[in-house]
Amino acid sequence: MLIVGGTGVIGSKLVEYFKGKNQDVKFTYLKNRLPIDDGYYLDIIEKTPTVEFITNVKPDIIIHTTAITNVDLCETNKNLADSVNVNGVRNIIDGAKISKSKIIYISTSAVFDGRKEENEEEDRVSPISYYGITKAKGEEYVKKSGLPYLILRIDQPYCWIEKWQHTNSVLRVLDTLGSQRILNEVVDWYNTPTYVPDFVRVVFELCDKAEGIFHTVGSDFINRYEWALKTARIFGLNQELIKPISSDKLNLPARRSNVKLANRKLFQKIGIKMNGVDEGLNDMIRIKKDSIHTQVEESLQDE
Repeated sequence: MLIVGGTGVIGSKLVEYFKGKNQDVKFTYLKNRLPIDDGYYLDIIEKTPTVEFITNVKPDIIIHTTAITNVDLCETNKNLADSVNVNGVRNIIDGAKISKSKIIYISTSAVFDGRKEENEEEDRVSPISYYGITKAKGEEYVKKSGLPYLILRIDQPYCWIEKWQHTNSVLRVLDTLGSQRILNEVVDWYNTPTYVPDFVRVVFELCDKAEGIFHTVGSDFINRYEWALKTARIFGLNQELIKPISSDKLNLPARRSNVKLANRKLFQKIGIKMNGVDEGLNDMIRIKKDSIHTQVEESLQDE
């Protein structure tokens, strides 16, 4: 198993989970190393080193998690978006063809325009942002590679993170309200948020059992304002600090699409029902409590 982007939020959780299942895992990093072995520096925009690395490792499965996911950055720096989200994928595939590896490609709801009430896996893609365009191109390269593949679409992933990793919508709520500051949250952006620990479990179940496209998102379709209110309520923070705003007041470069991804196919294939926001948030609390309990026990042992 080779996880490309193994120090990012999703990549690091995949590394941890697969190693916990006694899998033979190697991973790549660009800026940050994990404090474990089996990590290798790799810049996927460099074709020759990427192809040579994959050829030498000869992985049975490659999970490709690396991407520029900042929607507005992709809109304002299209060359950067292309270099990572398009050319980087192509370089990975070129190496995978030589090693005959299965490709697991992490994609996004942004490949759709949100005009349908609900999008299923085989619907035609129709992105409205440049980020969505690059991810749709990546999907197409994977599908045309001739390799066995999985394309797993997610939306607004959230979980606890390491200090060097990108934050997410839930942690922004916790940080802002925890500091007793006002949080302006958008009422007209809707998502099917993906709880990352659920996602990595699904990847493990699917990786050698299935091929094709799966929507591996949570079970709630919710706007950012309502999501923030739920987060505040479950974590016991002040909901009155959350103020609803419209996205047209933000003047952002990229358009967002309100896409509801149907995840029924996933349940039909492996019998896993993805958790909704309430379940994901409550599990984050459980993890936090377990972590505090472990730290206390370790402290007592040191004494």
